[in-house]
Order: sequence, then C-alpha cells, then structure tokens
Amino acid sequence: MPPKKKTKAYAEAGVDIDLYDRVKTGLKSSLKNATRPEVLGAVGGFGGLFDISKLKYKEPVLVSSIDGVGTKLKLAFDSGMHKSVGIDIVNHCIDDITVLGAEPLFFLDYFGVGKLEPKVFKQLIAGLAEACAAANCALIGGETAEMPGFYQAGEYDLAGVIVGVVEKKKMISGQTIRKGDAVIGLPSNGLHTNGFSLARKVLFEKAKLGFKDRVPGSRQTVLKALQAPHTSYSQVVQALLKRYNRGASSKVRKGNAIFGIAHLTGGGFTGNIPRILPDNVDVVIDTNAWKPLPIFKLIEEKGKIDFDEMYEVFNMGIGMTLVTSWDKAEGIMADCRKAGCEAKLVGSVTSGSGSVKLLR
Repeated sequence: MPPKKKTKAYAEAGVDIDLYDRVKTGLKSSLKNATRPEVLGAVGGFGGLFDISKLKYKEPVLVSSIDGVGTKLKLAFDSGMHKSVGIDIVNHCIDDITVLGAEPLFFLDYFGVGKLEPKVFKQLIAGLAEACAAANCALIGGETAEMPGFYQAGEYDLAGVIVGVVEKKKMISGQTIRKGDAVIGLPSNGLHTNGFSLARKVLFEKAKLGFKDRVPGSRQTVLKALQAPHTSYSQVVQALLKRYNRGASSKVRKGNAIFGIAHLTGGGFTGNIPRILPDNVDVVIDTNAWKPLPIFKLIEEKGKIDFDEMYEVFNMGIGMTLVTSWDKAEGIMADCRKAGCEAKLVGSVTSGSGSVKLLR
C-alpha cells in the first residue's frame, strides 16, 4: 500500500493552501472573457497590471469605488445559490462610477470565508466574470482569505473595488442642473443590493413566507424576486453620453443634454438624488409615473411600512435617474427603449433647496 499522505499542520488548523491552489488553477477558463487589451500579465500575481497609456483619453481621470453586497448575502447562504451576488457586487460598483460618466476598466474582489468551499467559490467567480465581461470590464485580481473561526459555518463576506476612467472635461457632476429640467428613471429588476435587512424581517419573520411562496401579481417566487441581480446601466449610459453630451465641457450646458445622474442605492430617492443637486433646486418625483414591482408592494403591505419610508429605503423599481434637458428627454427615453431599457419620465426640477419631493 502507498504511504498515507500526511495532513499539513496549516490544513489541520483550518487553512488548506493546497485546496486553494487547486481551485485557483481552474480560474483561467472562467476569466477568459472578463478581460481587456490593456491588461498585462495574468490573474494571480501580487498586483494586477493595467496599461492606461493605451486608453484614448486626453485628460484621463481615474474613478474608483468600493462596496459590499450587505445582508443580501444571507439569501445566498440560505438558498445555496451564490452566482447572483457575484453579479451584484460588480454591477453595484460599476453603477456607482457610471453616475460620473466613467467607463469601467477593471475590478477586484475580496472574498473572506471560514472554510473554502470549491462549489461556492466557483459560483461566485462565475458571477463576477459574467458581469465584468458584459460591461467590458477586466476582472484583474482579488483576494481570497480563509479564516477559520472568524465566520459562521457556510457564511462569507464579499466586497469589490472598481476602477474606471472619464475624460476630465466630461465628468458629470450635476452642477449645471436647473429649474425646468426633466428626470428620467431607468428601471430596476428588484431590490438590487439595498434594503434586505428590512425585507428579510418583513417577509420571513413577520409574514412567515418561504422562498417558494409566490409574489402576488408576479410569476416570481419570493426567492427569485429577492435574488434578482443588480442591473448594470453602464452600457446604456455610455451610449447616451456619447450621443447627447457633445459639448466641450460638462461645466456648461451648451452642447450637452444629460446634466446629472443618481444611482438609487441605500437611501432610495430622498437620500441619493440630493447628492447631485445644486442648492437652488429641488427634484419632484411623480410616484404615479411608473408601477413599482410587485415585491415592493408585498413588503409595504406585509410590513405596514409608511409610504415615505419605502421611498427612503428602496428603489421601488427605478435603479437610476438621469436629469436631462426637457427638449431631449423623449429622444433619450426612445434610445433607452431601443437598447432594451424601458425608461420613463418620472419627475422634474423646480426651484428649491437641494431636496426631493414625492408626489403620491
């Protein structure tokens, strides 16, 4: 009989380096589409390499953002379905830099876990790679930390960092927004990555619903509705900016039609739109301009949640808003629809003090 292989001390302590190395060798095929020509070297080095000299920008400004998936991870733990949160973290980060007009360049992830489970890891990487490839963003590296005793069994943490680029004179800041502008809403496909602590408490603790229960007014189960991946708006917004913002500088309105963009994440309408508004204007949102997704109605009814709080916590079916010139709004929405994004006119800009008002 061959001699029994000796278990390494580090593996006995809970960190299996050999297992990680075996899992890592299978990454190459998963990441083949999540790259760009500017990437140098291969994933797995001490640092990711990206040659910015190949970018066709006159005054490139790098834009970065970091975020996590929050308590939406609990759904992945409980359901055993992990790919969607990989998509979530990429698209959330991409949307955060999209509001500045930035093109995503590369992404890095952090995955912290008590014990590495190859099936879970592969699902996450598949989600990360799929979302990066769809946005023409390179998955350039990451960190997997196996920390026994630090996380509960079957749980992990996931965070991501995005780096993008925008032409300095073309950065979208909201400073040119003025009274009379239109507010266009781009649809979400669910909660995205915000409000899950409240949603889980209402649906699973108060209403005693299960994953397989149907959402009234929808063909989705509760699990499918909650797990719907965060929408990426990068491709749509990049195309719109290329067509409608041809002015020499975003600091003036001449030649431009898109003046401000807000990503509706934690804080909903009232917490995010004010971040881009000048001090002398308000945004009035007509909540009758679109029909919130059924999952939001279910949460509101089962939790007996106040109308205003719903729009403070959730995106209510609108994941991003564009503040545009009124005369170009119809054309912008038509272009969105051609791209498969059912944009709607959801509000307008009035005189004010930098806040959001909700019309019922």
